[in-house]
Amino acid sequence: MREKLDPSPHGKLGYPDFSDGGKLSANDKQLHSGINTMIIGVPKEVKRDEYRVALLPVGADELTRAGHRVLVERGAGLGSGLPDHSYADHGAELVDTAADVFARADMIIKVKEPQPQEIALLRSGQVVFTYFHFAADRALTEGVIASGATAVAYETLRDDQGRLPLLTPMSEVAGRMSIQEGAKYLERPQMGRGILLGGVPGVAPAHITILGGGVVGANAAKVAAGFGADICLLDVNMDRLRYLDDIMPANVDCLFSDRHVIREQLRLADLVIGAVLIPGAKAPRLIEREDLRLMKPGSVLIDVAIDQGGCMETSRPTTHSEPTYIVDDVVHYCVTNMPGAVGRTSTYALCNVTLPWALAIANRGIDAAATALRPVAHAVNVFQGEVTNAAVAKTFGLKQSTRFGV
Repeated sequence: MREKLDPSPHGKLGYPDFSDGGKLSANDKQLHSGINTMIIGVPKEVKRDEYRVALLPVGADELTRAGHRVLVERGAGLGSGLPDHSYADHGAELVDTAADVFARADMIIKVKEPQPQEIALLRSGQVVFTYFHFAADRALTEGVIASGATAVAYETLRDDQGRLPLLTPMSEVAGRMSIQEGAKYLERPQMGRGILLGGVPGVAPAHITILGGGVVGANAAKVAAGFGADICLLDVNMDRLRYLDDIMPANVDCLFSDRHVIREQLRLADLVIGAVLIPGAKAPRLIEREDLRLMKPGSVLIDVAIDQGGCMETSRPTTHSEPTYIVDDVVHYCVTNMPGAVGRTSTYALCNVTLPWALAIANRGIDAAATALRPVAHAVNVFQGEVTNAAVAKTFGLKQSTRFGV
């Protein structure tokens, strides 16, 4: 059921090949013009119910072997089962406070967007490599612009085949989680309809509608199919629908998405998964408030697109501590950091793909890396006060810099 990955000049998954262990080549040293090291800081995540960490101990080892220094805030890895000594044993320096990490580091590597207390610690010229999802948050966008820092966003790093390799693993996690969370909140004690996804002999299974056939949607459909539910997977890309129709089990129907089909599906659905994405931009609104009256009382909406503003009019961000609310008898689940709940799985999945890019940026410096590597250029959303991402600029009516030509 997995998509085939095309060969790329940047390696099998579309990122640079650091077969030399990440050490500076002679060419990189020349690009550095005398810059030998970078200080990389890894603060503990402070977003509510966030248990991931942005760097594995092996990442600290690779970065220090390449000549850089790594600062890790004490306790940063505990939510993912990674004790402090595992970092210290691999060359990292343990630091007591986030303020110290931000003050000393040339590049901050995080998981979630800087929170207000972290924005206040950013400084001009500093690089921040993390998920930003700017289009959903004007205050974050304006704060990063004002800081003079450079924002390198995981979610817009695009490889030569147009894929989003740093977003993909978390989309896989969120897609799979959406079904297990949906199953839970369909239970009557959680105010759901009291539906078992797969039903039992003599009783029909749940009907699940998935809006969007990308990574999130495909993973959600695959897991839901395993439960034995009836699934309708909607998308507007006919090539993608043909591909999904070929690989999905018989209990997954692939339908072209339009306003009428969506409304028809809302009448049938016990569980709806919002899984649409426009990279870097605000998610399109597919479900209006008035549409909720079409749905069955106790049905569940899970808006995986909430990081990008949500694809449902009634969506608003929630947390793992308070994940749901009810509007018009429909249960809404809109947790903004779904993968954070499975911190160990998510941390390993994320760091597997981010480390090569962190090495590329550290080895070259952000300006040279973005100039030489187009995926990095796509990832730069804000460069020292200038908005360089077209979708972010359009969302907030800001001037776009074409510094890196993307």
